[in-house]
Amino acid sequence: MKKTSIVLLALTYLTASFTFAQNKTGKKAETAERTINIDFRQQKGPLNTMFKECVGAGRANEGLRADWQQQLAYVKKECGFRYIRMHGLLTDDMAVYKEDKNGNPEYNFMYIDVLFDFLQSIGMKPFVELGFMPGSLASGNETIFWWRGNVTPPKDYDKWSALIRALAQHFTERYGTDEVKTWYFEVWNEPNLSPGFWSGTQQDYFKLYQYTAQAIKKVNKDYRVGGPATAGAAWESELIDYCHQHKVAIDFISTHAYGVKQGYLDEFGNAGTVLDKNPMSVSGDVLQSRKEIAASPIPDLELHYTEWSASYTPSDPIHDSYHEAAYVLQKLKQVGDAANSMSYWVFTDIFEEAGPRFTPFHGGFGMLNIQGINKPVFYAYQFLNRLGNVELVNKDSASWACKDASGNTQILAWDFTNTHPGDSVHNQNYYIRDLPSKPKGKLKVNLSNVPDGMYALEVYKVGYRSNDAYSDYLLMGKPSQLNRQQVEQIKKQNDGSPLSREIITIKNGLPFSKELDIRENDVFFLELKAL
Repeated sequence: MKKTSIVLLALTYLTASFTFAQNKTGKKAETAERTINIDFRQQKGPLNTMFKECVGAGRANEGLRADWQQQLAYVKKECGFRYIRMHGLLTDDMAVYKEDKNGNPEYNFMYIDVLFDFLQSIGMKPFVELGFMPGSLASGNETIFWWRGNVTPPKDYDKWSALIRALAQHFTERYGTDEVKTWYFEVWNEPNLSPGFWSGTQQDYFKLYQYTAQAIKKVNKDYRVGGPATAGAAWESELIDYCHQHKVAIDFISTHAYGVKQGYLDEFGNAGTVLDKNPMSVSGDVLQSRKEIAASPIPDLELHYTEWSASYTPSDPIHDSYHEAAYVLQKLKQVGDAANSMSYWVFTDIFEEAGPRFTPFHGGFGMLNIQGINKPVFYAYQFLNRLGNVELVNKDSASWACKDASGNTQILAWDFTNTHPGDSVHNQNYYIRDLPSKPKGKLKVNLSNVPDGMYALEVYKVGYRSNDAYSDYLLMGKPSQLNRQQVEQIKKQNDGSPLSREIITIKNGLPFSKELDIRENDVFFLELKAL
């Protein structure tokens, strides 16, 4: 019997048929039913896997920690990310640059080697963010974050250029030209936030970009360099125009977007954030970026969103909430083919922009908390990684249907319901609560032309109190510290085990159907395995 395995992942976005059920008063109550019809034989084309091209991390020095490395290896295995991007590669805690008493530069790449060697060992590549400024090379003392990344321009652009050239040459000697050609070199981080990540002007940044790009291309013209790595999709057209007019190399545009309405920099969450009710938040920025590139003098540039999430602050409880899984799936689907990568910010709560955190769930960016507990968003990416490499024809606007070369078939579908009450309530006061989900009706999946045979059907769920670690943490009374037994209890209750398992038979070419009760922001994963 030919092996066929089908993965169906579902959430809710209601398409339109209705059935009627009798309620206790005898009146007919309307129940929404969403139906997804998929034909195993109808192919759309190769699946765009931009969602797992890259993932973020806090800063390079954190990557020297054993627990950080263990969590990244786990996330790589389960979610399939290819690249990782982080801040602080050139910051003083990475011991890259100093000058002798005569002002002559001295380089040291040993810390970077330890980090990048580890990435190589687990099959990941660096998306190299070049920043921040080494103290001995800085023109000023302005810093950002608890770990004091220097955000000033170089005191000497020629010395900066020499450092970048030496670094690129070192990478070439250690990892080989062919390997480094597959990397990306991104100049700085969010230079449009001044004060904040850059103390200079836009023209100062363009000068930094020019010196950096020229240094990298002197080592190898095929090494990829880009920017401006801005917050809020800013400076894209301006950088392209600058590079075009001054004949400066640029291989990609990078920028960032978050789904809250206000602000750009708030590591403590004190300003208060509000999830945007605009249904095209984040994704609308990505689509606009692609339009700007297409209309520019260099219309074929790659587009990389090297940071994105629901919120820009690592003190926003939406990151811990089950709502985040549905949100991520919704936005990635809306982006379509507009971006070459969408790098979720970040993979772990081992993240110290605001300093070490004192509670196990604090609204951190991570897919995993500090103790390695899977958050709901982790499962969104794990399920995405299980999609096959061929996309099937699918008229449902909030799902993917795929199969792979072995004939296995997968369906990923969701509903995102923005339940946020609006501007009067901050995320910090809303998503920190116990938030039961409301019914959204029925989800029915019809799959035709599946080969006859016996199958094991496994059903998985992510949603309110299903692989929802934060809700279990609330039920524990929100202890400020978790002991070993409590960590293991939460992990066990949220380990991604199937909700149910049954044996079914498909014969005579009849379609397979499965109906589920679905609630706001539920995620279902169904796998049909040939026996």
